[in-house]
Amino acid sequence: MSKGSSAGTASEVSREVLEQFEGYRRELCAYAYRMLGSSFEAEDAVQDAFTRAWKAYDSFEGRSSLRSWLYKITTNVCLDMLDGPQRRARPMDLSGPSSPDSPLPPPQPDYVWVEPIPNGMAFGADPAEHATAKDSLRLAFVAAVQHLPATQRAILIMREVLRFSANETADMLMMSPASVNSALQRARATMSKVQPKESGGYDESDEQQRRLVDGFVQAFEAYDMDTLTSLLKQDVALSMPPFELWVSGPENVARFMLTTGQECRGSKMVPLAGANGLPAFGHYKPGPEPGVYLPWSITVLELDGQEISGLHFFLDTERMFPLFGLAPELRA
Repeated sequence: MSKGSSAGTASEVSREVLEQFEGYRRELCAYAYRMLGSSFEAEDAVQDAFTRAWKAYDSFEGRSSLRSWLYKITTNVCLDMLDGPQRRARPMDLSGPSSPDSPLPPPQPDYVWVEPIPNGMAFGADPAEHATAKDSLRLAFVAAVQHLPATQRAILIMREVLRFSANETADMLMMSPASVNSALQRARATMSKVQPKESGGYDESDEQQRRLVDGFVQAFEAYDMDTLTSLLKQDVALSMPPFELWVSGPENVARFMLTTGQECRGSKMVPLAGANGLPAFGHYKPGPEPGVYLPWSITVLELDGQEISGLHFFLDTERMFPLFGLAPELRA
């Protein structure tokens, strides 16, 4: 075989290997997101894992499945990234609710917050897989997982979300199955204390829920607080990372919108393919030039049946609008 054909074959093998890796990108990204609480860090972790896997591929002898091997490498990357005391949270995990007309406190750095993840980064094409993954990608679940030590976090997600066996998990973490089961029990005990009561999710095929979301958009764009509050659950929470402030209850949401949040009047909501398995929008507010709207937030709605239980405005538009494929301005 000539040198040229040998190089060509090696190149084809490399391309085939990378294509195999790509087939697992979304589920690995969802896994890393649950571990890290940041879609940006998750993306970096998976890219690092693929680089490590590609370099070590010659030593992969098929003793486990390629999927398990990639999870093992991704786990090691995440554990390296979690080597510190910082854990991400939601505003409601850090303090009690604020008065709706309180002035905004100073913003906190981005690494403080659990961030949203676009559905397209986390879900594959299989609708059944999509449905089972949704619960464990909710903002409340991801925030609760952050209370666990890093290894317990990995074990809980591997065993309870991804359904790896104790033996598979032990192999990936280089632990004994008994140690894995013991750590899982401790993780479950912590989660039972810190995980809030789950509200219902979003079912795109539920016509009433779609009407609820459409009603929210119409009321918000019209800045009709009477209609808006009629759609909200009694214990609805409104948050605005990177600010620690959050408010609770329909009346307080309306007061906030009419005082501290009044700059949102006249906004436009651009529907997205979803975030964390929930309805999400690119939120643009009026700019100084008539007919031009500027980025304000990635807005994620949490639903509980036929009511809205959470309104989350993520204001880091400089990083998040490109992530969600949104334009830097909107023209009427």
